[in-house]
Amino acid sequence: MSESGPLIAFALLGTVAILASLGVVLAPNVVQAAVSLVGALLAVAGLYVVLLADFLALVQVLIYGGAVTILLLFALMLHRVGRDPTLDNRQKPLAALAALVSGGFLLLAAILTPWPVAAFPPERASLPLLGTALFGPWALPFEVVSLVLLVALIGAVVIARAGGPS
Repeated sequence: MSESGPLIAFALLGTVAILASLGVVLAPNVVQAAVSLVGALLAVAGLYVVLLADFLALVQVLIYGGAVTILLLFALMLHRVGRDPTLDNRQKPLAALAALVSGGFLLLAAILTPWPVAAFPPERASLPLLGTALFGPWALPFEVVSLVLLVALIGAVVIARAGGPS
């Protein structure tokens, strides 16, 4: 790959992430917002791959792309069918103004910050070493969390099929 290949990939993935994020905010209903969120999260994972942060890309896909999407599916399943699932709100102009002001402050801070430049390239983390550390001493907490998520999923399915909580 040429020198400009990663830069082009970064620009394309960044554009997809921004457009998908706008889709989350501007979507007319919850389902479209959830699909846009998945696209944004996967684009950010792609950005991590371009930046050679393989572990962060994997965590982004598994935790955010998986767990957050499952959480949204819980919300969709528990959402009352009789209610309109639109996301229209009269506070959108105020929220847009707050987002623009916050974004402006963040952009100003990023421009005015004197970012240090490393004297040598950063060392790349080893995925097998990270996997051994994560699933060695942390295997039991990892499995406990997976069981709690499984119980929550089963509970959401039962509540959604029964027509709601009693």
